[in-house]
Amino acid sequence: MKLNIAVLPGDGIGPEVTDQAIKVLKAIALEFDHTFIFNEAKVGAIAIEETGDPLPEATLKVCKENDAILFGAIGHPKYDNNPDAKVRPEQGLLKLRKSLGLFANIRPVKAYDTLLDKSPLRKKNIKGTDISIYRELTGGIYFGEKKLSADGNTASDLCIYSRYEIERIAHLAFKASQSRRNKVTLIDKANVLESSRLWRKVVTEVSKKYPSVELDYLFVDNAAMQMILNPTQFDVILTENMFGDIISDEASVIGGSIGLLASASVGEKYAMFEPIHGSYPQATNKGIANPIASILSAAMLLDHFELFEEAETIRNAVDKSLKLHITTPDLNPKFDTITTSKVGDFIEDVINNPDDSNLNFTNIHLGQSTII
Repeated sequence: MKLNIAVLPGDGIGPEVTDQAIKVLKAIALEFDHTFIFNEAKVGAIAIEETGDPLPEATLKVCKENDAILFGAIGHPKYDNNPDAKVRPEQGLLKLRKSLGLFANIRPVKAYDTLLDKSPLRKKNIKGTDISIYRELTGGIYFGEKKLSADGNTASDLCIYSRYEIERIAHLAFKASQSRRNKVTLIDKANVLESSRLWRKVVTEVSKKYPSVELDYLFVDNAAMQMILNPTQFDVILTENMFGDIISDEASVIGGSIGLLASASVGEKYAMFEPIHGSYPQATNKGIANPIASILSAAMLLDHFELFEEAETIRNAVDKSLKLHITTPDLNPKFDTITTSKVGDFIEDVINNPDDSNLNFTNIHLGQSTII
């Protein structure tokens, strides 16, 4: 298969982790006889510095002309620490989602057995966690009308949803659950918010078309607590934009590092794949950023094009890196010489040489001598 992939590395650690995802995709292309062509464009703070726009038209054009988008991260302290900034890197990401109609954000959350002791949560509570979060991405309070009074002392953000917006992501969530454990949990705040009451009504109606799937409801405050106390109860989570943003970031502690969480943002025509973490500017160019979330996002890209064996090959290579502790310092502080690029090199090597011994891999990537 030939795929043209738009690459938007963005800011901070974005370019570093995206480079590792590209490295792994090139290994897959070599092993499975595919052709992947990568076309880079600018987004976020770096685009503002060069053009004044966090999403230049040239970048949007590149995205529309390619088969998929591999995204890094955006954000910079210069803008984070300035509440008066009118143009912000995050505006580029929101505009990109809206312009491409990327209405569904899919975030897998998994507790790896080899990393249970890395999580701040109790092992017995998180063991076996395997969740897929379906977050609506182009509606709600993030995109609603925003007002600030003339005196600057009163502000409002409108949260608005239509039946159509709810239905289209609800169908995706229910279909996904049919190939998992046949359970969907709707997270809302229907006891307070009118928009949540519409969500509950519409999702309940959609559920009738999927009789094999159990539908459960949780208010978002209770859901936040349950995510810590008993995350294994969840299979597919369905929720609106802001709740999904918060809940999925909370869920990152289950795996022990936000650097493990990949995501896909899909629409009817376009699809984008990105780690859920931010730009982590403090770590830029230090070689300590965890690239696994970006690499797993590349696996989700392959899934999108039904290259399931290729995607599983990446996941198996990631599993091996975790089992052998070939990871960055966020997961393996004892070996702070294992850099971002070394993790990428290791996963690339596993794909290219799947039959080599674990010992050989371990020695090579810890900088030890080895006997082949």
